[in-house]
Amino acid sequence: MSGHSKWNNIKRKKEKTDAQKGKIFTRLGREIAMAVRSGGPDPTVNSRLRDAIAKAKASNMPSESIQRSIKKAAGEDTGSNYEVINYEGYGPSGVAVIVEAYTDNRNRTAGDIRHIFDKYGGNLGTTGCVSFLFDRKGQIIIEKDPSIDEDELMMMALDAGAEDFSAEDEYYEILTDPDDFSRVYDALEKKGLSFASAEVTMVPRTTTELTDPEVIEKMEKLIDRLEDHDDVQNVWHNWEQD
Repeated sequence: MSGHSKWNNIKRKKEKTDAQKGKIFTRLGREIAMAVRSGGPDPTVNSRLRDAIAKAKASNMPSESIQRSIKKAAGEDTGSNYEVINYEGYGPSGVAVIVEAYTDNRNRTAGDIRHIFDKYGGNLGTTGCVSFLFDRKGQIIIEKDPSIDEDELMMMALDAGAEDFSAEDEYYEILTDPDDFSRVYDALEKKGLSFASAEVTMVPRTTTELTDPEVIEKMEKLIDRLEDHDDVQNVWHNWEQD
């Protein structure tokens, strides 16, 4: 079920990406920069950077832009005061939401995030209030294509170290342990496969369905406003979208 919602998220973000590529690439560049500052500019020894590069490539970020982000971050003062903070809360009707932010002012960011939750029928909770409903996993989404043999893809993924493989109506979902994500990604990329999405993410264990149109509208606006905030890097939730 997590993949079903993921596919809807991908389609929704693709529509936004067409009009906001610059902002999307800025966010990906920031993720790459944070990875470089935490573990250095060599992706062969910095697993966080490897994962960030895979995510950027799957989002069609140009290779030159990826390398530019790495070089820029490597040349900057590593004493940057940006920190990664996760905020947890509930959307309308109890949908679990985790917001990952990169911020140099946690008071400002916390106030902004709280305001967005309150405005759209949710509430910001305490650390740990919803994270137990998610598992951290590597997730690769591949759009279905007549040229892709399902059984062959499944065997390639499992042989490379994937934990799970599932086929849905429009896509294939491959899940990995976070530590195995880059290895599985590299193995499939070398086979010439392209990815609709590839990242280490938070996969919900259970999902929440919404049926009231007004509640659905509020949830959509909550996600959109959170994702549009300059400090927000990722938004994860357990809303099962149709």
